[in-house]
Amino acid sequence: MDKKDLITELDHELAELKEKESSPPPGPPVEMHPSYQRIQLARHPKRPHSTDYIQRLFTDFSEIHGDRAYGDDAAILCGMANFLGRPIMVIAQEKGHDTKQKLLRNFGMPKPEGYRKALRAMRMAEKFGRPIVTLVDTMGAYPGVDAEERGQAEAIAVNLREMARLKVPIVTVVIGEGGSGGALGIGVANRVFILENAYYSVISPESCAAIIWRDAGQAEKAAAALRITAQDLQELGIVDDIVPEPEGGAHEDPSAAAENLGRVLRHALAQLSTMTPEQLVEDRYQKFRKMASFYTEQ
Repeated sequence: MDKKDLITELDHELAELKEKESSPPPGPPVEMHPSYQRIQLARHPKRPHSTDYIQRLFTDFSEIHGDRAYGDDAAILCGMANFLGRPIMVIAQEKGHDTKQKLLRNFGMPKPEGYRKALRAMRMAEKFGRPIVTLVDTMGAYPGVDAEERGQAEAIAVNLREMARLKVPIVTVVIGEGGSGGALGIGVANRVFILENAYYSVISPESCAAIIWRDAGQAEKAAAALRITAQDLQELGIVDDIVPEPEGGAHEDPSAAAENLGRVLRHALAQLSTMTPEQLVEDRYQKFRKMASFYTEQ
């Protein structure tokens, strides 16, 4: 066999191997649980992040940097902006799109200085009477040693307390992943919305499965049990409404997703603007006080 024939045969064998790898496994296709399907959409690499919504929804965005105590955390964006001509304060968690951005944003996992920066911006918004819009998209607060050394839990706890007291309207939208206290650290709001394919949970399905079944591979089973999709959360009263996404997910048409979100924000801010500062605080208190209160008849 000459060299040309050998190359042809090798190419043929390579093509056969590629065909086998790409072909589906024998037997009926394995159906993924709908809850876990939505979680995969929430984590889609092309899903729009906070910066994408900020560019499409708000004008004159002016970023605020630093917590005036330690440093600046790029995982949380804070800034003054205008929404339909109305001055607001935007606070958002940002994951980043490419590798360089993800490293800069720490994959959207804030450290204590990020939460303290967010609180500084919130207090500034209260001082000038600006409504606050927060965009949640994080797998959780950063669990590293340096974050713990600088008081991660304390920073989140202070945010929860202080957000409950702010005398301006607060609207929160979970646009992707809403992971545990990392999400709640900027999520104590008068109105909490969630995109159709986002999720909001005290723990990720993988971590839950690792704890309960000692097997992270049981994540799909955990996702079904946790009831963390938008539809489950609305039924349980955790979120106020679901923001519809384009068919196939927000990544299929980010502009349409932003337009849907804009309509929800416009309605919520118009509704909250009629309340007095005292009513806003009481409304927020009652909202979170009623969560997880269930009664069953014997």
